Order: sequence, then C-alpha cells, then structure tokens
Amino acid sequence: MRQTRWAHSNYIRWFEEARTEFLHRVGLDYDSMEDTGIMSPVLDAYAEYKTMTRFGETVDIDIAIESYNGIKFGIVYTVRDHASGDIRCTGKTHHCFLDTSGKPVFLKKAKPQWHEILSTCAVTHGVK
Repeated sequence: MRQTRWAHSNYIRWFEEARTEFLHRVGLDYDSMEDTGIMSPVLDAYAEYKTMTRFGETVDIDIAIESYNGIKFGIVYTVRDHASGDIRCTGKTHHCFLDTSGKPVFLKKAKPQWHEILSTCAVTHGVK
C-alpha cells in the first residue's frame, strides 16, 4: 500500500488503512464482518519512528500477520520510503473478535472460513 502524507501522527492512521486494505484483499473486509455481527477492535497500537517522512514523499507499507489464536491477532507494519527503501517506521497492532454484545468470538467455531484465511496468512508469515 502507498501513502503520500506526512507527520508522525499519520503512521497509526496509515497502519489502519494498510490493515483494512490487507484484510479486504484476503476476503475479510470490515463491512462484511460487521454485517455478520462481528467486530475487530484495536486492543493496542505501537509505532517506532526510525527516520522522518517529509512532505511529498511516498511510502510503501508492508504488513504481516504476526500472531493469531482464533480470538486475537497481531499485525506488524514496516513503512518504507518508496524511492530509497529506507525504513521510516515500524509498528504493531493487536486486535480481537467480538460479537455485538462485546463477548469474544472464537472464529474457528463461528466463522471457520475466516479462521482458515487468518490461519493461512499467519502460517505464510512464519507464525505457528
């Protein structure tokens, strides 16, 4: 995913945009989740700023599933300058799956096809 804005506060927003696009591409878009009564809130977000992104620069955002246990998942992000490949920021977010009453949802039972998608994504990135 590419972004062209700047400022440190944007990195967390860029993480959200990259995560939303990633999940959509693998078949788990937020609209579909919410239509079925499942939410995936952010539990925490972390960013480590490496080098400055300047106005007008374009960045690429790499994203990977770091962890997944059926109820919670973690995503890692690497923001790179498009032209040089220099790392601008790295980060992590952690999420869970909840029903509309706020109770945890175990995807393997509730949505086996979603569980399979996330399991495959996690294994693809070295998570066991």
